[in-house]
Amino acid sequence: MRSTFNLKEPNADKETLILFSAYFKDERRKFVYSTGETINPNQWDFENKQPKNLNGRTDEANNHRALKRQLDRYSNFFSDTIQNYKLANRDIMISDIKDDFNVEFKRTKAISSKFFEVYDIFLNEKRNDYTEDANSQTTIKRYEYNKKLLNDFQLHRNKKIHFNQINKSFYNDFVNYCVTTKEHSANTLRRNVGLLKTFLYWALENNHTYKTDFQKFKAPKAQQTDEVALTLEQVQEIFEFDFSNNKRLEKVRDLFVFGCATGMRYSNYSKVKKKDIQNDIIKVRDKKNNDKALEVPLNDFSMYVLKKYDYRLPEISNQRFNDYIKEVFKAIGYDENIKKTIKLGKDLIEQINPLYERISSHTARRSFITIMKNKKIPDKVIMSYTGHRSLEVFNKYYKPNDEDRKDFMKTVWKLEEVPMKNIQQANP
Repeated sequence: MRSTFNLKEPNADKETLILFSAYFKDERRKFVYSTGETINPNQWDFENKQPKNLNGRTDEANNHRALKRQLDRYSNFFSDTIQNYKLANRDIMISDIKDDFNVEFKRTKAISSKFFEVYDIFLNEKRNDYTEDANSQTTIKRYEYNKKLLNDFQLHRNKKIHFNQINKSFYNDFVNYCVTTKEHSANTLRRNVGLLKTFLYWALENNHTYKTDFQKFKAPKAQQTDEVALTLEQVQEIFEFDFSNNKRLEKVRDLFVFGCATGMRYSNYSKVKKKDIQNDIIKVRDKKNNDKALEVPLNDFSMYVLKKYDYRLPEISNQRFNDYIKEVFKAIGYDENIKKTIKLGKDLIEQINPLYERISSHTARRSFITIMKNKKIPDKVIMSYTGHRSLEVFNKYYKPNDEDRKDFMKTVWKLEEVPMKNIQQANP
């Protein structure tokens, strides 16, 4: 009895299935089972019945070694199955062997062509695991969006996503697509890469894949000047802009200003109710971390917005809010072009877009922190409002603009009185 691997279409000029074959002593019986793995015939060692180029540190060598480990599972399982049959004095029937293989490899059989079917299994499991609270539902929606993003990426490449092809090259293409086509911010990109890795770790643990290349995927970092923070004067301008002819944008504007005046995340500041106000202080539990209590004193801006809506703020989903707030800023005239730079490997990708396209619900929180720091409010006081516990994370929100930077420089480096002789020397 011997076993080996053969290609389904050995003369094909594209990838073809790898078949596991076992021949019994009488040579009249043969067990053939599809591994679900594929390879291009020009990368197959027909003499040794295995992938070529198994040595070295190239992506191809790493992929081929991983593929061979997967193929070895089939041959090892076949040997163990036959040995168990013999020990149990059981007749060796091909139909029984096939049933055993189906049980053992049901999660990997032809799985390389069913990436999104596996993602659906993952999603259903997450939906069953998570509770009905807002934070859990947000996480589910992010996983759902990540699936849509991957599907869009597949259509963009015009090439199906296979588990056994998720390597460094795939990752670089995916990141480049997110940055250049989807125009994702660095934070959005990092989050989506994290969601993808979580799914792939789950797939690995549940035997849907054997590749571990994804463990080295790291989201690119954006330059610190990319994100937008508003000045107090800009918030005032937005607050006073007349949207009486467009109630939809007026509500979005008011909610954004409320966020600028409280420094809270959108998931928190959009949900504030009258019961949350005690002695002119907003007291709520952080939606992102229920262990964290937030206490944010009201001010003229936040109090005005709350009273305007009788403490019932407009209810708008985060996704729609992010779309509408761009309309608000475009209508006000924030259309000057700004540059965004993201480092992708050793390359710098630059994008120039109107400022209003950079505005999101999170701009409000970033603006609050920047305004307060520019007013010389101590970090500990600001952090007591925002709920930050890490100074390193907190400081990433500080985005001084060019005018602020100029003012800081002139405030320190100034002459109370210019010596007359210096003026004479400068103007002979």
